[in-house]
Amino acid sequence: MNNQINFKPFDTALSESKLYPLAATGITVFQVNVGRLCNQTCKHCHVEAGPARKEIMRKDTMLDCLTAIEKTDIPTVDITGGAPEMNPDFKWFVREFRNRNRHVMVRSNLTILAEPDYKDLPEFFAKNNVEAIASLPYYSEPTADRQRGSGVFKKSIEALKHFNNIGYGKEGSGLILSLVYNPAGAFLPPAQKSLKADYKREMQKRYGVVFNNLYTLTNMPIGRFLNYLTASENYGTYMEKLIQGYNPNAASQAMCRYTLSVGWDGMLYDCDFNQMLGMGINHGAPSHIKDFDLNKLCNRRIATGIHCYGCTAGAGSSCGGAVV
Repeated sequence: MNNQINFKPFDTALSESKLYPLAATGITVFQVNVGRLCNQTCKHCHVEAGPARKEIMRKDTMLDCLTAIEKTDIPTVDITGGAPEMNPDFKWFVREFRNRNRHVMVRSNLTILAEPDYKDLPEFFAKNNVEAIASLPYYSEPTADRQRGSGVFKKSIEALKHFNNIGYGKEGSGLILSLVYNPAGAFLPPAQKSLKADYKREMQKRYGVVFNNLYTLTNMPIGRFLNYLTASENYGTYMEKLIQGYNPNAASQAMCRYTLSVGWDGMLYDCDFNQMLGMGINHGAPSHIKDFDLNKLCNRRIATGIHCYGCTAGAGSSCGGAVV
């Protein structure tokens, strides 16, 4: 199927809702992709991460990140991948951000914690008061395994129990455990609030697992999910669904407006999705972490494309779930 269909440009939708040009409102989240190496090859992965990927952030680039954030009061660092834990300098990087009094979130696929070299990570997370954000597409084993691979769900549940055993997800512990839901097909996620209630009930009843937050993420029409849409001839239908669901309120609160995304090689992007498409920061703002300029980056114009409908349809989608 030809993906070059003449859809309404995203900037036209922004203009109609008086949001063009979309611009940053500041930076409160400093998101760092430390590499595309991963122990899984999930079907919905926009990063197209996997065991054969060679892109890994080097320590000198990590030092550039630390130098940059020291010049700011950006409160939150969001570390992602791939499986970010597989970067050889991962623990050092987390500790360095914590030493600079930043709240650190780590996005984990959970199954990496079943590997012998990574089994101690929940304790490391707890010692450093890291917020664990864990991918769990559904609370049903068959559904989750279809999306992420055979046997993944059972490993994920064991990892979640490990987190619970050391206090994560439990009221009063201060250790935050958040789960992430992605739809299993070419449709938008259900309402986050009601799905969270379902997850909490079923996870507790079936597996004795507790957690704090559930984030619903819309699958973006890029990477492996785009390949699925094309192969299943769902691309046009899915894009029309996203475009018809465009919500100006969601667009006004899009995560690119308050997030800076750093690639594994130090290149700068408005979001992780633009990063995977090679759409770097432009319009005069610095393009590499070595040239970090807080004022210019806080007031930059956002680079947009047709995929941006994925973050602005319905209740919206961000790395922190629904936005409205």
